[in-house]
Amino acid sequence: MQQLRLFFIAVQFFTRLPIPRWVGFEQEWLHHASRYFPLVGLVVGAIGAGVYAAAAYLFPAPVAAVLSTAATIYATGAFHEDGFADTCDGLGGGMTRERVLEIMKDSRVGAYGAIGVVCMLGAKCTALAMLPPASAIGALLLAHPLSRLAATSLIWRMEYARAEGKAKPLAERMTTPEFIIASVTVALATALLVATAALDLRAVLAACIASALATWWLARKFARRIGGYTGDCLGAVQQLAEVVIYLAVLATLGHGALA
Repeated sequence: MQQLRLFFIAVQFFTRLPIPRWVGFEQEWLHHASRYFPLVGLVVGAIGAGVYAAAAYLFPAPVAAVLSTAATIYATGAFHEDGFADTCDGLGGGMTRERVLEIMKDSRVGAYGAIGVVCMLGAKCTALAMLPPASAIGALLLAHPLSRLAATSLIWRMEYARAEGKAKPLAERMTTPEFIIASVTVALATALLVATAALDLRAVLAACIASALATWWLARKFARRIGGYTGDCLGAVQQLAEVVIYLAVLATLGHGALA
C-alpha cells in the first residue's frame, strides 16, 4: 500500500493527472517517490501512444504526431518543457553560477528558451511524423519512461545545486536500490516492446545509447556550470533524452536524406 502511495505521489508531482483522495500526503514521501518517475513516464507515454493511434486512423502522421505531443504536454502541465526552456535561458545567458541559477528561477522565457523549445518540439514532432505508425507508438512507449530514468540518474548521482527550489523535496540523494527499481520499470517495458515487435532490438539499443550520451553531456555541463542539478535541469534532461530517443529509432530505419 505504501508503494502504491509513493506511485500516486509521483503522479501528483510530475503530472496534472488526478489521484485518489485516500492517498494523502507527507513531505517525506516525496524523497522516495522518484523511484516511480519512469513508471509515471510509462503512463504519460501510454496517453501519447493512445492519442497517436486514435489520430492516425483519421489524419496523416504529422497531425497524429502533433496531437500526441500536445496530449503529453497537457498531461504533464508542460512541467518538463518549462524546465528545458529555463535551462536554455540559464546556460545561454548566464556567465557565473549565481547568474545561471538566477535566470533559471525567472519565470519569464528569454530568447534562448524560446528558440530551444521551438527547436525541441519541432524535432520531436518531425521525428515522430517520419516514423512508421507502429514504430512511432513503440517509440512513445519507450521514450517517456527511458527519458525519465535519464533524469532520475541525476538525482541518484549528483548534488542539488540550490538551497531551495521546486525539486528540493526530491533532492535527497536517491539510493541505489531505489534507482534499481526505476531501472527495472524501464527494462520490463523495453522487453515487452521487443517481445511484441513494437520495436526491434537494434532500435532499442540505439535509443539507450543516445539517451545515455545526452544525459552524460548535460550532466557534465551542469556540474561545470552550477555544481549540480536543479528541477529545471531534470526537465531539460528528460526533454533532450526523449528527443534523441526518437531520432535514434528513426536513424535505425535507414531513411537518411542522402542514404
